[in-house]
Amino acid sequence: MSRTLFPEDDAPGVPPPAPLAERVRPQTLENFAGQEHLVGPGKILTQLIESDQLATAIFWGPPGVGKTTLARIIANSTRANFVSISAVLSGVKEVKTIIEQASILRRQKNQRTVLFVDEIHRFNKAQQDAFLPHVEKGTIILIGATTENPSFEVISALLSRSKVFVLNPLTEQEILRVLRHALVSPQGLGSEKINITEDALRLIAAFANGDARAALNTLELSVSLVRSSGGDRSEIDSPQVQEALQKKTLLYDKAGEEHYNLISALHKSMRNSDPQAGIYWLARMLESGEDPVYIARRVVRFASEDVGLADPRALRYALDAAQAVELVGMPECNLALAQAVVYLAIAPKSNSLYQAYDAVREDLQKTINQPVPLHLRNAPTPLMKNLGYGRDYRYAHSEENRIADMECLPESLAGRIYYRPSPEGTEKQLAEWMRVWEERKKK
Repeated sequence: MSRTLFPEDDAPGVPPPAPLAERVRPQTLENFAGQEHLVGPGKILTQLIESDQLATAIFWGPPGVGKTTLARIIANSTRANFVSISAVLSGVKEVKTIIEQASILRRQKNQRTVLFVDEIHRFNKAQQDAFLPHVEKGTIILIGATTENPSFEVISALLSRSKVFVLNPLTEQEILRVLRHALVSPQGLGSEKINITEDALRLIAAFANGDARAALNTLELSVSLVRSSGGDRSEIDSPQVQEALQKKTLLYDKAGEEHYNLISALHKSMRNSDPQAGIYWLARMLESGEDPVYIARRVVRFASEDVGLADPRALRYALDAAQAVELVGMPECNLALAQAVVYLAIAPKSNSLYQAYDAVREDLQKTINQPVPLHLRNAPTPLMKNLGYGRDYRYAHSEENRIADMECLPESLAGRIYYRPSPEGTEKQLAEWMRVWEERKKK
């Protein structure tokens, strides 16, 4: 008889218990924590579940906030045939089989089929397209769950036929409710001698970051660590929870929406001259594993877009931080980026350069390619000189006050004003210089 590397697998035995998060998963809306905007008394999802009138829907929210749990509650409540699959494990072939069975049920028994697809964003466009005709005909009621923004991850045709329900991260109080239920539930830890301090519970809730599953996993690991140390009664305090946590996992997706949300928060906090928020969002990104080179590029952009010539040193600060990122990398470069972020947040603000460049770009789109005026062209050959290249050019250093009354824009754009300095910081002085040059030009 063949044997495996793990002898305990060769003999039948009692299967290991399910994880705590699975054992205490709510079966009814009464035990469901959070999302009161959707499942509170008289709220839309509660009404749809209780009346068994569900339509095609997308549950969108971060991990551990109840998307799959809501699907299970629907399964327990609906009179329809309920089928659940994961987009990670299933393909078009399995979906086709489910739809064929749904068609038979509808035709022979007039029974609806609710198909729950976990992580629906994992299906590509062609796979999502396969649902469309059957959703249209009512063969299935599709409920998809996703952690990604459905605007980007669900095809528009399917999205237009779906009601999107946004699930929020759980609050600390809601996480505490979940943990306390797990401690007393017979399906959870209710039959065990668990004594956990309030501080330890709150530490778990805070580190969970709104994720009930993460909180329950931490509680379960804390209990296991205490059990392994011996004793009849499990005494859990904050240091033991810290050992189970090791390091807080920050919600982040470097390729998804949270990536863009956080860089937007950093940029807009600096623009609003808020160094406290700026350094917070910077740390959130760096500690979540964001590439510091990406942040440095955005900081350099900000220096010109939002500070500009109101403080010409801003760009130097940003470039110095970018160079530090290349030179030392993480974690040593974090303070160089923080220095730049705080300086840029405090610096006077001006978007005059941004507006000037935008106005030029608009003119480039609206007008033909303007030829360079002849007097601004070089004439390196006799032919070009005979054609008038360089004629009437006036050398500024030879003019009184080192400026000539000479138009340098194309004729059709003559007199156009693109750059208008703001009254902030150094630009006040630049505005005065521009006024002086214009007066000298007229003289």
